[in-house]
Parts: sequence; C-alpha cells; structure tokens
Amino acid sequence: MTTAAVAPAKISDFYCHQAIPGHVEIERVIETDRVLAFHHTKPSHPVHIVVVPKEHIPSLIDLGDGGPELLAEVMGVVAKVAAEVTEKHGAASVTTNVGLYQESKHLHWHVYHRGESDTQILEMYGHGDG
Repeated sequence: MTTAAVAPAKISDFYCHQAIPGHVEIERVIETDRVLAFHHTKPSHPVHIVVVPKEHIPSLIDLGDGGPELLAEVMGVVAKVAAEVTEKHGAASVTTNVGLYQESKHLHWHVYHRGESDTQILEMYGHGDG
C-alpha cells in the first residue's frame, strides 16, 4: 500500500511580513519595544485581539532566539489585555496554537470575548466551584 506524500505547508508569517512592519493597517491596543497587541484584522469574535512578539518566535514550543524572557514579556501583555477585556465584557478567552493548528508560524496569542451575555457564560462555565 502506498500513501501519498503530504506537501509541506507554505510558511506563513502574517505578523513579520505584514502587521509588524506596517504593511497593513492595524488598530494597536498595547505596544512595547518587544510586543505588539492589536485588534485582529479578520476577527472571529466581537472582541478579538492578537498579541505577538515583534521578533520572530516560531511557536510556544520553539522559542527560537527569544527565550523565556521574551515569552514572559509577551505573557505580561496577554494578561493585561485579558484583564482589560474581562473588565469591559465580563469574560475573556486566551488561546495559542502549535503544529498544524498554528496557521501563522509566529508565536501569537488570541485574546477574545465571544459575545455571550453574563447569563450565558455563567450557565456554561459558572459551576466549576459549586
């Protein structure tokens, strides 16, 4: 039995190639010397913010030259954005992907509010401590 070879995925890095150098218009939320948080250019949720290191870091499991110090700085910005979204909307989700799930091969975090009401959120998630 033969199996067809899977063609390697085209390397995509929207953040290094487009967002960080300013080739696309973005709405900045927080910016430091090493980290950028901005509203997603094609949001999947009513509130959808992306947080990226400004230098190329391949993924959460491959920190490249960034190391744990840059990861800690990125996570500090993720926490701040998540706190702001939670304060304004009552809840926030935070995700990152690796491997085939990671469409853009640049470490990035999504901070979003899906738009549920407080009642909907509590019905789905509010019983873990009860």
